[in-house]
Amino acid sequence: MTDYDLIVIGAGAVGENVADYAHKRGLSTAIVEAELVGGECSYWACMPSKALLRSGHAVRAAQRLGGAAEAVTGTVDPAATFARRNGFTSNWQDDSQVSWLDSADIALIRGHARITGPRTIEVDGVEHRARAAVAVATGSLPQLPDIPGLADAAPWGTREATSAQSAPDSLLVIGGGVAGCELATAYASFGTTVTLVARGGLLGAMEPFAGEMVTDALRELGVDVRIGATPVRVDRDEHGLVTATFEDGLTLVTSEVLVATGRTAHTAELGLETVGLTPGAWLDVDDTMLVHGTDWLYGVGDVNHRALLTHQGKYQARAAGEAIAARFQGTPLQTAPWGAHVATADHAAVPQVTFTDPEVASVGLTEAAARQQGLNVRAVEYDLGAVAGSALQADGYTGRAKAVVDEDRHVLVGVTFVGQDVAEMLQAATVAVVGEVPIDRLWHAVPAYPTMSEIWLRLLETLGRP
Repeated sequence: MTDYDLIVIGAGAVGENVADYAHKRGLSTAIVEAELVGGECSYWACMPSKALLRSGHAVRAAQRLGGAAEAVTGTVDPAATFARRNGFTSNWQDDSQVSWLDSADIALIRGHARITGPRTIEVDGVEHRARAAVAVATGSLPQLPDIPGLADAAPWGTREATSAQSAPDSLLVIGGGVAGCELATAYASFGTTVTLVARGGLLGAMEPFAGEMVTDALRELGVDVRIGATPVRVDRDEHGLVTATFEDGLTLVTSEVLVATGRTAHTAELGLETVGLTPGAWLDVDDTMLVHGTDWLYGVGDVNHRALLTHQGKYQARAAGEAIAARFQGTPLQTAPWGAHVATADHAAVPQVTFTDPEVASVGLTEAAARQQGLNVRAVEYDLGAVAGSALQADGYTGRAKAVVDEDRHVLVGVTFVGQDVAEMLQAATVAVVGEVPIDRLWHAVPAYPTMSEIWLRLLETLGRP
């Protein structure tokens, strides 16, 4: 048996941060990984998907700009785009990530971890004990809908879509969430004939205009978007072609089918039952990421189902690493809202960018979510294309912005931008929401002219002085 102060299961970005922050506070740490060090985001999610999307964004941005449009004579080069993506994944080799662990003095244990009891795990027959805590950061897995024939048709998940080395002739995307919309955008950019089917509208958890604008843009890109359509059967024939049959009897034949209909907790084989927890379930945690009912087990990142986003998981990891060290060393915890050992932002200040074209950048609550929480809110919208900076950014710029204000406290609780290049505008909104900056103070945050950030002034003018 090998002892460490902290053992982290899962060496993705979240697990690495838990281990790193605890180690910086003096704890000996080990991290267990059965696949590649660096995890889903590095090899099959955030980085490769954005690399696949970026080339199409750049070409279309040039095509929307007089003077540049005349110089653009071709389309996206899929082979070159895939090659660039391979660079960002280090060709699915984790040498550099392992070197980082070595430099940070974090022990790496290769293999599948299984919890065998409080503070004890087994990796391929070898036991390891944690003096302070075990942190689970194993992420989530794609959820396959119960469609007859689908599992046997060997569908793509997001892993297959982000690691493919060529674009199929045609692709059926099942699911209208973030992953489905992003990957439909990427593959349509490569010339693939893409059909996207969604039970409800696209990006349903966001402000309604976001999904509407992305739907219009996908259709303009050539994607056949079918709302309210769900296959009742999916089959792959001996030639490798996929046939999807719909409720009305119509069929669609494509080269590949991609399932992007949600995620499930990656906890089924962790041995949670040995400590009284349910295998395959999300881990229920407090704001320090401590699993309820335990004093030693932490669930960080996707596994706790608070916010399935890499950046939010890394934020949780920083709080958890600090909290684990503080508890082990007997130092006071700062657990009041916005304290050093809690992930308060998870509740109502989560930022997210959907890298479609147009991009959707949002933070905090939608108007509907704020009203459901009982807040006295007022919401205003403004045409982002009417701002001088946007008009300079692209000819015929199309976009929209919305601000949701808590009228009782006179602070922003939610902001959404939709448009080309809005991702880099999100941090200002995040600071305003997290900092609960009063609306009357925001009037003094003067946006530089002529930039797209002038939208802040227009939103404030629409709101009026408190």
